[in-house]
Amino acid sequence: MIVIRNALVEDYEQIEAIMQQVQQMHVSWRSDIYCPCSPVLSLKFFQQLLKEHSLFVAEYDGVTAGVMILEQRHIENPTHVTMDILFVDTMAVDEKYRHKGIGHAFFDYVKTIKQQKDFDSIELQVNARNEDAMKMYADYGFTPKSINMELTDYD
Repeated sequence: MIVIRNALVEDYEQIEAIMQQVQQMHVSWRSDIYCPCSPVLSLKFFQQLLKEHSLFVAEYDGVTAGVMILEQRHIENPTHVTMDILFVDTMAVDEKYRHKGIGHAFFDYVKTIKQQKDFDSIELQVNARNEDAMKMYADYGFTPKSINMELTDYD
């Protein structure tokens, strides 16, 4: 069974372990951008996220198996329609628990927050090399909004 809940202080070690897995994946894809670091999620930033109620975990049969960080963004300027966006800053699942529905459970939870707080949309950003995540997002109904492009000497 999957339960999504606000993170607690005692979740820090498992959350950091999951964040390390994701960081290692990013480093393997783009060592020109990402570098190994420890911690990935500093204790100070972790505590700030707890205070803001922006950090969530997914428990799978009682084990912390995923982490999600949400951000509220208000867009208001002369060239855009004014919007309130619920932005998924981070969504990561422990590699032992992938393909078990945790990502979809996170998105169902995010949709509930969107409806309760009347956000205009849900957005996220994904690494172009993360094909599994892009497929999951597309299967859930996400569509591309914009594409970042770069010109480098790297493949």
